[in-house]
Amino acid sequence: MEIHVAKSAGFCFGVKRAVRLALETAKNQTGPIYMLGDIVHNEHVVRELDQAGIRVVNSLDHISAGTLIIRAHGEIPETYRIAQQKGLTMIDATCPLVLEIHAYTRQLQAEGYTVVVIGDHGHDEVIGIAGQVESAIILSNPEEAEKVFQGANRIGVVVQSTQNIENVQSILSVLAAKCRELKFFHTICGPTIQHQRDIRQLPKEHDVMLIIGSRTSANTCRLTAISNMLNSRTYQVETADDVQPEWFQGVSSVGVSAGASTPDIIIQDVIARIQEIAEKKYYT
Repeated sequence: MEIHVAKSAGFCFGVKRAVRLALETAKNQTGPIYMLGDIVHNEHVVRELDQAGIRVVNSLDHISAGTLIIRAHGEIPETYRIAQQKGLTMIDATCPLVLEIHAYTRQLQAEGYTVVVIGDHGHDEVIGIAGQVESAIILSNPEEAEKVFQGANRIGVVVQSTQNIENVQSILSVLAAKCRELKFFHTICGPTIQHQRDIRQLPKEHDVMLIIGSRTSANTCRLTAISNMLNSRTYQVETADDVQPEWFQGVSSVGVSAGASTPDIIIQDVIARIQEIAEKKYYT
């Protein structure tokens, strides 16, 4: 059985940087270390940081002293202000590409645009982006754009870094018809673009597709959705234990991709599981 792993599979630059900063902080910093929410949406990584002594909390109210790690998804300005007031040491692990989106968002407000964030409602990154300005409109699909905007003068748009480009294009088409001026910053990150480029090709070339990553990871679930549209034999797995032998009956080739928050060790475990199934022919 042939196994083809996407070149883009797994950790992106921003996640690698965030995890490295967190582990270095745990090793070198004295006193309690906290993080507001999980650093990335992957249970394996979260468990590794917990074992390193980093405590996850859901509010700064639970922290009186120590070190605060800002996660890869970024935070709203109020978080920084309160942390400074409390005298916390801050380690900012926000992805540099997300910080660029924050800057573009503030720029659009300063220039007088109605600010629109294309992204998933309630997603940590989207909350951080929208929180950069006094008022931002979050749109997740073209239907929302149709309902929210009856007409506008100037609309400025930024995008959640892991959005599906086709969804973004559809929303932009609606917005363009509803305003006099549309300013758009293409802020889907390079790793996401490569992930999506690979996932639009691999499912066409292989009998079965496996997408590896947490079901709480927006970018992983997006890869699964795109793959499933092209190949109905698409399965999302979180670990090697989720891989089922019956998926591979009559299969000669398997394509594998993984979300940007999926560690290499998990990818290797899944590949080993597929190879074991193929060698022992558990599916026959």
